[in-house]
Amino acid sequence: MYTHPNTNRANIKPQRALEILIEGNERFVNNRSAHREHSNVIEIANAEQRPFASFLSCSDSRAPVELLFDQALGDIFSVRLAGNIASDKCIGSLEFSSKYLGSKLIVVMGHSSCGAVKAACDDFKDGHIGEIINMIKPAIRHEKTVVDDRTSKNESYVQKICELNVQYQIDQIIRTSDIVQDMLDARQIGVVGGVYDLNTGKVRFLPDTFML
Repeated sequence: MYTHPNTNRANIKPQRALEILIEGNERFVNNRSAHREHSNVIEIANAEQRPFASFLSCSDSRAPVELLFDQALGDIFSVRLAGNIASDKCIGSLEFSSKYLGSKLIVVMGHSSCGAVKAACDDFKDGHIGEIINMIKPAIRHEKTVVDDRTSKNESYVQKICELNVQYQIDQIIRTSDIVQDMLDARQIGVVGGVYDLNTGKVRFLPDTFML
């Protein structure tokens, strides 16, 4: 029977939270999802919400966080917005999950072939979509290595922007949130970035983003 980790969740360290996610993604990739009695999980999770990790990820329908990491109800606090952008409301949600729900890890996760990132690469403008694009553009300004074909047709360029965008959104969260910064300083939480590969199902965590 699946053992929901609510009972020992308060003692989970950020590094262990990351390890649980890595193990879960390995199960997902290898089609070895953990067996769960869903009625049991519903009953346990109904009593309280104590996620061990929080995600800021893209809204893309092909990248549902709980499935990618083989987690159950109550395990993940998921904030999803196109381009995994750290808007004020998203940051507020992450503050809430960290300070008041006891989440031990914030993960900012992009993914390959992200439509929002591609749109930013092409300077796309239409309706409110432009507001999302504007929050990805700093990653484009920070990318200095690609000279030719800085458009969505260049897959390697899109991948570079995706990773830079993950880093930029992490920086935004820490720079604008005293709550997150204070909890990081106190080692109560950790922050990491990652990129999900739509082709393989694998999530690659970015060591340069690790704050654990």
